[in-house]
Amino acid sequence: MNRRDIITSSLAAGSVVAIGARPAGAQERRPVVVQVRDGTRLYFRDWGEGQPVVFVSSWALSSEMWAYQVAHLAERGFRCIAFDRRGHGRSDVPARGYDMDTLADDLGSVIETLGLKNVILVGHSMGGAEVIRYLGRHGAAKVKKVALVAAVGPYVVQTADNPYGAPMAYHQATLKAYATDFPGWAMANQAPFFTPETSPAMKAWLTDQLVATPVPVAVAAFKALIGKDLRPDLAKIDRPTLVIHGDKDASAPLAITGQRLAAGIRGAELRVYPGAPHGLFVTHMDQLNADLEAFFKA
Repeated sequence: MNRRDIITSSLAAGSVVAIGARPAGAQERRPVVVQVRDGTRLYFRDWGEGQPVVFVSSWALSSEMWAYQVAHLAERGFRCIAFDRRGHGRSDVPARGYDMDTLADDLGSVIETLGLKNVILVGHSMGGAEVIRYLGRHGAAKVKKVALVAAVGPYVVQTADNPYGAPMAYHQATLKAYATDFPGWAMANQAPFFTPETSPAMKAWLTDQLVATPVPVAVAAFKALIGKDLRPDLAKIDRPTLVIHGDKDASAPLAITGQRLAAGIRGAELRVYPGAPHGLFVTHMDQLNADLEAFFKA
């Protein structure tokens, strides 16, 4: 029986199911799943003790992307929870539910089911958009702080009232590339995601995560991301917010994402990393880990 079979067979015990007993003194809680309203089961890992932090992953990447942040912060007094978005990683792959409202509700289910209070939310890329939509839709009663890392938002489609975006034709061409040759698109866009110093192994590790995401899921999630205008949600965020962005981000250019987010969230701090690309969570991991730790402890 493989790990996925074990996870599935254990669901009869309830909506949150631990896999095996936790050894005395162990830092890791065994892998568990959260079952959300429509029955979809979301896989997550839970490391460390103390202040809870929930990490929301990038479009088409799994919770594994946060490995180096979790490894650092779990040793410094934080309980790090990273979950796989529906359709990603080890979570279920339903045929529906990839709109931003449902994804925000999934995040809410993780917070509610685990009984988290005063939680810190950290989102990268699409994960940042989901954090923003969660706060706009559910409020911040259970949230202490927010960190938006290379987040995509608030609205990336160019319209008459939004010059900070790309034309819809550009996004449609991207969707066509996903639907016709997703691995080819991933390899063609690999270099700008990293820095020249990034190891081939690190690049392969994250690219493998990307192309493991089912194509219909990647398409549906991207449509949700570009289709949702999050500008109205920004004014509802009333928690300390740190916006971290690289000035070499080709996936989410600073001028149309990070700068707009910081300008729209009251009291938000914008921290720009010179030379950092979209994948700054690995290319600039030491700087990011230190900045997140300092922000969490402030």
